[in-house]
Amino acid sequence: MITALAGGVGAARFLTGLVKLVNKKDLSIIVNTGDDIELFGLHISPDIDIVTYTLAGIVDEEKGWGIRGDTFQCLEALRKFNQDVWFNIGDRDLATHIFRTNLLKKGLKLSEVTAEVTRALGLNVAILPMTDDKFETHIITGNGSIHFQEYLVKRGARDEVLGVEFLGADNAKPAAGVIDSVMNAEMVIVCPSNPIVSIGTILAVKGVRDALKRTDAKKVAISPIIAGAPIKGPADKLLKGLGLEVSAYSVAKLYSDFLDTFILDAADSAQKDKIEKLGIKVKVTNTIMRTLEDKIQLAKTVLEN
Repeated sequence: MITALAGGVGAARFLTGLVKLVNKKDLSIIVNTGDDIELFGLHISPDIDIVTYTLAGIVDEEKGWGIRGDTFQCLEALRKFNQDVWFNIGDRDLATHIFRTNLLKKGLKLSEVTAEVTRALGLNVAILPMTDDKFETHIITGNGSIHFQEYLVKRGARDEVLGVEFLGADNAKPAAGVIDSVMNAEMVIVCPSNPIVSIGTILAVKGVRDALKRTDAKKVAISPIIAGAPIKGPADKLLKGLGLEVSAYSVAKLYSDFLDTFILDAADSAQKDKIEKLGIKVKVTNTIMRTLEDKIQLAKTVLEN
């Protein structure tokens, strides 16, 4: 059994390659829900949807999110009512959020709803929200604390990051299956996702980090930072905001208390020795996933550890 810790686009791309090599029934994916937000009365789970849509083969690959070929007529209509529509939700994507919200209102847990969505899309992979409890990632800026989605999407990640806070982390419990999937795994893979607001949120849920320390599984992480910058997203601004160097080494250090192996891009091979001094084995390869073959090859490299 393999368990993956995942955020959004980077994780989804890697998982596309991984599912070509492993039995999907033996794969569990623990997904960040700190990005979840309520808009227009609907519960939106961006990272869960990106991973689900990608593995279902319906994601808009150019955008990296949403459903391929979707239209945005509902948002256009909302604009006529002077609604603030800064978060793009396509019409078909909207159906997912309506379905999710209705089931949540009926008393189902987010993990139960996610299982319903994955089944409806024909997936045999276990996609597990990190928690069923309310958990929100907020970014502290000069104008106060704002939801991560507002920071990233509405404000284009322009604000200087002064800190990051996880609202609800003190009480958030792992969703059903999360701890078991870590403890029973032969390998745990930390996908190339934002180490602060994608993986960091999962690690902040009670018991998850401890489980990663205790499990007998091999624990492998892929660096999301290449040559001092993220492929996508604001990881650099978040690392800087927390007083950390924007480097693969910084990411490895954040995971060093539980990690066995770190996959480093060839562009950062000079950091190999420094990372190994943390007590982590380092493997150097190409981690940029431009093609399906790149994704499969990276997954092969990870599975060899």
